[in-house]
Amino acid sequence: MAQITPKMVKELRDKTGAGMADCKKALTNAEGDMQAAIEELRKKGAASAEKRADRSANEGIITTKATDDHKKAIIVEVNCETDFVARNEEFVTYVDQVADAVMNSNVETTEELLKVKVGDNTVEELHNDILAKFSEKIEIRKFARMASEGFIADYIHAGSKLAVLIDISVENPSEEGIAHVRDIAMQIAAMNPSFIDRSQVDTETIEKEKQIYLEAAIAEGKKPEIAERISTGKLEKYYQENCLVEQTFVKDSSKNVATVLTEIAEDAKINDFKRFFLGEEA
Repeated sequence: MAQITPKMVKELRDKTGAGMADCKKALTNAEGDMQAAIEELRKKGAASAEKRADRSANEGIITTKATDDHKKAIIVEVNCETDFVARNEEFVTYVDQVADAVMNSNVETTEELLKVKVGDNTVEELHNDILAKFSEKIEIRKFARMASEGFIADYIHAGSKLAVLIDISVENPSEEGIAHVRDIAMQIAAMNPSFIDRSQVDTETIEKEKQIYLEAAIAEGKKPEIAERISTGKLEKYYQENCLVEQTFVKDSSKNVATVLTEIAEDAKINDFKRFFLGEEA
């Protein structure tokens, strides 16, 4: 049997990030074959993932990437169990590699994403590597991409637990315009709008909201015709709180977001936005 030296153990640890004891055991089992030992550690990571499947992974990172021309962007959430791992440099690197895989492919599911190559490895191999390094449940929770003929801005809130993509119809905004687009992305992060404008609010939602307001007013003793007027007024407030362009601008309460859009370009429109908040359902 080949002699397992401390230098070999250190080399394997440097390559995989696994614990010293695990590295020595893998090298022993592989009779000193470094590549076979790496594969064993990967398999161990994949196997241990099954044991961790029923554990909660509520920490992690949300990251974004955009092309230099701002025509394409992606947003990705990868979860782990503790903030300690989320802040670890190797986990951060892994999340960046996953984001690269999403950016450079057209896959739609996590299962497809795992087969994508990043350098010499697939995402699945990188995933097994990271599982071998940390005794936690780690999972790619969700991802999305955006393509535009206009301009896409991405924004990551401090701590990387909240991020936004926003697609604006203006193709080449000025530096000031780009700053305004970023401000609107920050608005989305802070105020969590449900719709771009009231045209997106479906009839079922409108009727449900009106009924809630109507019944509340009648319960307060208002006459039906008065209750109807109160319901209509409160529906307007609903639009102002939940439709992005009607929201009061967080950086200047004298404006709404629609006004900020005109400062980017007279005919500027928001085509789409995506907001990921750590642990939130897709």
